[in-house]
Amino acid sequence: MHPQPLFELFGRGVHLYGICIAVGILACIILLFRFLTLNKVPSDVQDFIYFTAIFAIILGFLSAMLFQAIYDYIANPSAGFKITGSITAMGGITGGAAAFIAIYFGIGYFVFRKKNNIHVKYFNELFRFAPIGITVAHGFGRIGCLFAGCCHGAYLGPDPVAGGLYMQGTVYSEALGEYVTKWGYYVPTQLYESIFLFVLAGILTFLYFKKRFNCTMIVYLIAYGVWRFVIEFFRTDYRGGTAGLTPSQWQSFIFIGIAVALIIVYKIKKYQVCLPPLDRDGDENKPIK
Repeated sequence: MHPQPLFELFGRGVHLYGICIAVGILACIILLFRFLTLNKVPSDVQDFIYFTAIFAIILGFLSAMLFQAIYDYIANPSAGFKITGSITAMGGITGGAAAFIAIYFGIGYFVFRKKNNIHVKYFNELFRFAPIGITVAHGFGRIGCLFAGCCHGAYLGPDPVAGGLYMQGTVYSEALGEYVTKWGYYVPTQLYESIFLFVLAGILTFLYFKKRFNCTMIVYLIAYGVWRFVIEFFRTDYRGGTAGLTPSQWQSFIFIGIAVALIIVYKIKKYQVCLPPLDRDGDENKPIK
């Protein structure tokens, strides 16, 4: 819808896509601050969580670029393997989550070993909160995709049509035998996914803050895994595939598989589905507000 730069900053174009990603990250940080405040996390653990989150975000972006390069290579091996700076959400989420866990427990062990590794006991709570921040940031990111004209659905034609949005996208040219950029009306799968993510974030927020639900990560992994698997059938921005499925659909299976593994672990460990509600003063009879 608006792939052109809005303005220049230090000689580089600033796009709505980048602004949306920045807003998403900022919203995630604000939510993280509220989470740390409500759970009265010690200041040194808070600082370490912020440190870990910042590096996880950076490594998540690098992972997103790496995964996109892999997607591009699968789609067109003749072009060779190269990192262009384009990113993919699934790669960013996967890499960022892996980086956070590795830093939190790896470096955290040495940082807090003289304090009985106090950071470990806050991980379960952080693990339950994380899907809220991820879905909010991802939702804003998908709005950015809408402005950039990527991650769209089928091309509907040059004329207005119900359910279509005018944007720049890519369509396959039989004459050229390749995908070309074209303005027109497309199925706005980015908009649908953004709405889905914000609704999911609202549900997860309700479950976490009001119900003290212990399995928010499972809800997120299954809900987004199923959603992403289905919505991929409506996307037409080709990224290669295996056995008729896109790379993101295969990753959706991994998301759902992790959720199933967590369910099994929770059953074995006999985790409570819901924890006693707590307010800021630790009163077990009041929900967090």
